[in-house]
Amino acid sequence: MELRQLEYLVAVAEEASFTKAAARVFVTQPCVSAQIRRLERELGHDLLDRGGRTVQLTGVGAAVLPHARAVLAGIDGVRDAVESVSGVVQGPVTLGSVASSLSMRLPELVADFSEQHPAVEISLSEGSTEQLVDAVRAGRIDVAVIGVGSDSPAGLETLVIADELLIGAVSHDHPLAQRTGITVDEVECHPLMCLPGGSALRAASDAAWAAAGVKPRVAFEASDPRVLAQLAARGVGMAILPERFVLSRPDELHPVAIPSMHLRGGLALAWRAGGRMSPAARALVAQARTQLGWSVTPAHQHGPPAGRP
Repeated sequence: MELRQLEYLVAVAEEASFTKAAARVFVTQPCVSAQIRRLERELGHDLLDRGGRTVQLTGVGAAVLPHARAVLAGIDGVRDAVESVSGVVQGPVTLGSVASSLSMRLPELVADFSEQHPAVEISLSEGSTEQLVDAVRAGRIDVAVIGVGSDSPAGLETLVIADELLIGAVSHDHPLAQRTGITVDEVECHPLMCLPGGSALRAASDAAWAAAGVKPRVAFEASDPRVLAQLAARGVGMAILPERFVLSRPDELHPVAIPSMHLRGGLALAWRAGGRMSPAARALVAQARTQLGWSVTPAHQHGPPAGRP
């Protein structure tokens, strides 16, 4: 019996899928399947029922699962004990991030963490908030920087690292470039470019339009704010973007304020609530609490504050 076999069993049981489990443990699906088959042959019983649309535990598998989790938790305890004595944090940590960070301190966090913990291997990946939330919940990513609105995603704890206004962004030859701001009602008069539905920032802007009773025309959607900025700079329309993001591009974009209590967006560091975390991931979150955080938000409470502290 090998530890990886128990790890794969727990992953398949929690994901109800060999494919998702394989992505979570960073190996191929045939490898996961073969290792669990070996474990089943050693124990003399099937642990998984593979006959349905999703993979389910058999009665024996359900009895084995808590013991498998206990073994893996015990291994984490061994690593913790070693680190507490040696003072050296080591092992891998996976960090995901949305395409564009509102917090300019994130690269500083990664650089400082790498300097303080040279034995930790950091893997970085990029995706949408929805993709990252799913990956953190499934255990494929340890920690992620996600967009947040008024509520934290279920099943995650969050550490708010940025919260700011959303504003309009237009080219310098756009008709609105002669103005510093417009009302929410005037938004209907201009084609908009926004992040796609399902993102926290899009939800905030949609809430602002709904509260004012306006229905603006969304001419273009893109999951990467940099694409929206490029299109706005070419005069395609007005992009709705974080204020700091727009102000960092004065040669390309003209900022247009849109007063509304709903037009706020933020970023948060997120990790799985109540789940097992590697020592390296715990160290990264601990450093982020000190270096970046405003507040830690359990999964059942509200997300970022209405304004800066």
